[in-house]
Amino acid sequence: MSDAPSTRTALASPASPSDTAHGTHHSGSIPIQVTPQALKVVCSNCNLRELCMPMGLNDAQLQRIDEVVATRRKVKRGATLFRNGEEFTSLYAIRTGFFKTCVATEDGRDQVTGFQMAGEIIGLDGIVNDRHTCDAVALEDAEVCVMPFDRIEELSREVTALQSHVHKIMSREIVREHGVMLLLGSMRAEERLAAFLLNLVQRLHTRGFSQSELVLRMTREEIGSYLGLKLETVSRTFSKFVEEGTMEVKQRHVRIIDPDALRRLVNPQNCG
Repeated sequence: MSDAPSTRTALASPASPSDTAHGTHHSGSIPIQVTPQALKVVCSNCNLRELCMPMGLNDAQLQRIDEVVATRRKVKRGATLFRNGEEFTSLYAIRTGFFKTCVATEDGRDQVTGFQMAGEIIGLDGIVNDRHTCDAVALEDAEVCVMPFDRIEELSREVTALQSHVHKIMSREIVREHGVMLLLGSMRAEERLAAFLLNLVQRLHTRGFSQSELVLRMTREEIGSYLGLKLETVSRTFSKFVEEGTMEVKQRHVRIIDPDALRRLVNPQNCG
C-alpha cells in the first residue's frame, strides 16, 4: 500500500467528524450509530475490508453487510470490550487499535491468551456457550465494528461467501491455538520470543506496515504472560537479541536487523 502508515505511527486513528456518541457502555466503550449517509464508508470502502470480509462480493451483497455492521464502538485504552461470563451477542471487527484477550487464573493473575489488531475479528470465544470466556481489553484507544451474530448467521444463509469466511476465521483461531500450545510446550525462551515477534511483524506487514520495524502495544509483562515466561526472562531475551545484533530495541520500538537469525531459531531445519 503506497499510503501505508509509518511503523512509528499508532494503529489507532482519530474518529471521523461524523461519528456521534449515544451513551456509554458499562465496560468503558462508547457505541456509535453510523448514519445512513456514512454507511457507504463502513464496509464497502473500508481499507481493511480484504482482511475481515470475504473477497468477491457484489455491490448488493456488500450493501447487505453494510446494513448489518451499522454500529461502531469506541474503546478507550485500558477499557474492556467484553468480559468473561458476559452474554455473547456480537462479533467485533477491529477497525483501529490493538486488544489483548485474557482470563483470570485461580490465584488471581491475568493470563493473556492472545493479541488482536486492526482487521481481525474478536469475540469468537462466545459462540460455543453464548457466553464470553475471556476479557477483551484495549491496549490503546480503539474502534470496532459491531456485527450482531444472529444477523451474521441470517445473512450467511443468503451470502454463502460470508458463511465460508466465518468458518475460515474460526478455523484460523483453532490453528492459532494449536500454534500457541506448540510454542509453550516445546520451545525455549529465545524460540518463543522469536516466533512471537516474527508472527507480529508478519501480521502488521499484511496491514501495510514495515517488515522490519514495529511498535509493541503490549508490555513485556503481557508478552511474558502470553508466552509462559517471567518478565525477567522476556527482558533478558530481548537484551540477548540486541547484544547478538539481531535487533535494536528502544523502549517499545523494535527494529529487526537480522530476521533470518530469528527464523533459524524457530525453524532450524528449514534454514540452510
